[in-house]
Amino acid sequence: MTETPSAISADDFRFAFRSHPAGVAIVTADAGDGPVAMTVSSVASVSIDPPTLVFSASALSSSTPTILKAETVVVHMLAADQVALAKLGAQRGVDRFGPDVEWGRLPTGEPYYPGAHWLRGRVVQRVDANGSTLILVEAIESKKHGDDVDKEPVPLVYHNRRWHTLSDRSSLPASSVPFCVVYGRDE
Repeated sequence: MTETPSAISADDFRFAFRSHPAGVAIVTADAGDGPVAMTVSSVASVSIDPPTLVFSASALSSSTPTILKAETVVVHMLAADQVALAKLGAQRGVDRFGPDVEWGRLPTGEPYYPGAHWLRGRVVQRVDANGSTLILVEAIESKKHGDDVDKEPVPLVYHNRRWHTLSDRSSLPASSVPFCVVYGRDE
């Protein structure tokens, strides 16, 4: 009979994830009680067809109850020059939609930050997971390509409890085989 190993400590788990960088996003929603926003580093692509993503919402966040009730959300992928917005969404007790914050409402009513690249989506599933909820979202609209189509955004990354950017210096040499080729994709 094999023995099941005991769970690792919260400190060991946090330590392991400090070496795993993550992109930074803000999720906004309004289920009828006013707009909410939360900064997340758990956004991941799930499927291209239909376009589906997932993120995690902690029960500790004051925004989570509204996000759990919302039928639609807006997920904003943040660039390095939007670190102030990321910090705003992560702070407790601040007005994330005040007069000094650039925000608006989409024609469908959701609050959004127009300067960020965003996806509006319909919540298709919620999965409880140890004090958090995984929220699966089918993307139904995105920010349109505009004058900034030639501008390559510099991603905002969270790693080891600090904000980072990616640059050409952080890129591996062209001789490295791209991820998409390894997995049989031609993009």
